[in-house]
Amino acid sequence: MRILITGGTSGLGLAMARALTEDGHRIVLTGRDAGRAAAVAGSLPGEVHGIGMDVRDAGSVRAGRDATVDRLGGLDVLVNNAGIGMRTVNPTFLTAPQPFWKVPEQGFRDVVDTNLTGYFLVASAVVPDLLDAPAGRIVNVTMNHATMRRAGFVPYGPSRAGAESLSRIMAADLAGTTVTVNLLLPGGPTVTGMIPDGVDASAMLPAEIMAAPIRWLCSPAADGIHDERIVATEFADRS
Repeated sequence: MRILITGGTSGLGLAMARALTEDGHRIVLTGRDAGRAAAVAGSLPGEVHGIGMDVRDAGSVRAGRDATVDRLGGLDVLVNNAGIGMRTVNPTFLTAPQPFWKVPEQGFRDVVDTNLTGYFLVASAVVPDLLDAPAGRIVNVTMNHATMRRAGFVPYGPSRAGAESLSRIMAADLAGTTVTVNLLLPGGPTVTGMIPDGVDASAMLPAEIMAAPIRWLCSPAADGIHDERIVATEFADRS
């Protein structure tokens, strides 16, 4: 399949890209820094392209869509993964939570623009391509519901809750078409760049927890799977 993974230069995105190359998929991964994206893509086996894309910016998203289709000749799967976390507004959010009224306005906007608006912009840009594919797929990465309501987690929690609602509406709007929409989440705290420095991550999930479910979602075994919320830690029981 021809797959676009946003935010694919590290963390969950990189783990998913690495897993999908093992199945022979052709991949474009994105990052805000085009040079870094190209370098990461070059470190992976198979056909992997790295391009610059700022998911907050509609012009950048359109250019990224064009570059993706140019390199792959079309698109079958979008993995909406690009996101930023709480450490961008409060570097000590796990040890010293910050109440919502102390969150900087620009920090709030940056997180929502990336984690929610970004999902909307990228999906909107590529849905026509997915509809042209034999069986297009959208996978939106999300997180545990408890984290969406956790004290001190503004704006990250609301941004992910909004993206989850958006995903459900995407699925409703695309019902009856050839494009499926599903949600995928690790199922617990995961070792990514969103974790503050100095925090003991020994008990956290590895980013590779996403490998098995994303490989399944991009395989014939997931044909017709639509509007489901797939938790990576529970995937072994399901499969």
